[in-house]
Amino acid sequence: MSDTVERHEFGAEVGRLLDLVVHALYSDREIFLRELVANAADAMDRRRFEALTDQASALPPDAKVRIVPDKAARTLTLSDAGIGMTKAELAQNLGTIARSGTRAFSQALGDAKNAADIKPEDKPSLIGQFGVGFYSAFMVADRVTVTSRRAGSEEAWTWASEGQGSYTLEPATRAEPGTDIVLHLKADADEYLESYRLDHVVRKWADHITVPIAITSEDGKEENANQGTALWRKPKSEVTPEQYTAFYRHVGMNFDEPWATLHWRAEGALEFSALLFVPGMKPFQAVEGERASKVRLHVRRMFITDEAELLPSWLRFVQGVVDTEDLPLNVSREMLQATPVLTKIRRAVTGRVLTELTNRAKDAEGYRPFWENFGPVLKEGIYEDHERRAEIAPLLRFHSSAVDGWTSLPDYVSRMKDGQEAIYYLVADDADALKRSPQLEGFRARGVEVLLLSDHVDAFWPEALARFDDKPLRSVTQGAVDLSKFAGEAPEGAESPASVEALVAALKAALGSNVSDVRATDRLVESAVVLSASGHGPDLQMQRLLRRAGRGGGGMPVLEINPRHPLIRSLAAKVETQGDITEAAGTLLDLARVQDGDTPRDPVAFAQKMAAALAVA
Repeated sequence: MSDTVERHEFGAEVGRLLDLVVHALYSDREIFLRELVANAADAMDRRRFEALTDQASALPPDAKVRIVPDKAARTLTLSDAGIGMTKAELAQNLGTIARSGTRAFSQALGDAKNAADIKPEDKPSLIGQFGVGFYSAFMVADRVTVTSRRAGSEEAWTWASEGQGSYTLEPATRAEPGTDIVLHLKADADEYLESYRLDHVVRKWADHITVPIAITSEDGKEENANQGTALWRKPKSEVTPEQYTAFYRHVGMNFDEPWATLHWRAEGALEFSALLFVPGMKPFQAVEGERASKVRLHVRRMFITDEAELLPSWLRFVQGVVDTEDLPLNVSREMLQATPVLTKIRRAVTGRVLTELTNRAKDAEGYRPFWENFGPVLKEGIYEDHERRAEIAPLLRFHSSAVDGWTSLPDYVSRMKDGQEAIYYLVADDADALKRSPQLEGFRARGVEVLLLSDHVDAFWPEALARFDDKPLRSVTQGAVDLSKFAGEAPEGAESPASVEALVAALKAALGSNVSDVRATDRLVESAVVLSASGHGPDLQMQRLLRRAGRGGGGMPVLEINPRHPLIRSLAAKVETQGDITEAAGTLLDLARVQDGDTPRDPVAFAQKMAAALAVA
């Protein structure tokens, strides 16, 4: 090896990840060409952007991405006149898996102090990502070399690797700024030496890229391979399912199939084209990490921003592009927030997405994957969007005490018992624990259905919705629920209710300020006690959330006791004989808290008490 050649090891885990990219990540080998072309287009867009302040970076007038197959050498070369890379950037961008020069540039652009002063039409579109996509080249090549010269620099460097865990860097020569990627093709990749095959792949996967792409044919002539037509501008009849999927994966950096594709053009007083996708799987990053919609806004095909918030946060899982003729190209992000046209577009796009969800929700089985992926996000719309609340509510799905699988509010209402005036629900953190909650005993015994809610947003939206189909939503833990109007059979061997007036008074005295009230209840069957909240204010789950947030508990709970339970009957008898129930009262309250998924008031004392009781037993 020459003294000028430097050998480096890839970043941690790259060897294993390269194998994953080559053999598992992409199901279609031809994807490699789409990824490399997208990277080249980005590099040219970055150079155009830098030329605004540095004339030395100006793009040549005939700048394009050139694809040159060489059958004799068995190589495929992709050349661009883009921004190029320095030695350090080659090592950073290509020597560390998923390190994206494009992403770093975008971040730096967003962090720049004068970013707000940059005209939108001058900002690069950055359609690809130098990261995992680059390594797709190793699906068809057993060796890849990248020779690059940074605009404004006289130095060029060559990066080379066989994808086996290391790479080399050495000085090189290149007449002009830009990058040459040379793929030394594997024995089974001869098809990518044929210009007609390359043309087919480019038209299939990269036709919407506006940078010219030229393929050199066998006779040495350059032929344009892409129309540069934005896919979303084409009529639906001219777009294939494969093209939709390819664009979906490109725009959202996804690897799955879209669950729904929405492609339409609005005409009339407001004109825009839209191509939106509902993903088929959850994103790799939690949806809570970024709450703003990232649907891309284009003006006459020119990318403006992905921060226009074209959809509300409760539809942030939707991806895609909205392109309009009704905004000026020089619109700034600040102007966007006060542009009436954009307000109308937001309203129209939101309505179209809701219409699609409403139609798809008619197929219960087909709707289920969407709901399981994005249901918690959609629920946020109930308390965030008063205007759309009535449209969102029928789209919600729930587990229930009465049916298997998922059910909706309209279905619940259709099953309500005669005389039932409210839609009952129960909220807790644990979905499995909900089904066993003592709070359900009386409802289940009388055949009254209760919706079981366990998403992180479920403590908030029911109060905002308040009613559905003129039926109030009511938490079973809030206030005294009268179930006496509903007939129900007492369990076999159930005791008759004890007289508990004296016990109630004794428990109130013993528990003092730890409870707001103590009362007998007919909504317990097997359990001795249960907690409830007062009729006004937050329910028990919201009280727990408030305490965790350090904002108080929303008042003390009500302790409800079951007059038929042997323990309550025993305590009632003890009170009648002037026995002391102070310690038992505290234990009852702690047991009720544990049943509801809360902790005892003093966990250590409670554990010691239980240990002592077990020792006696």
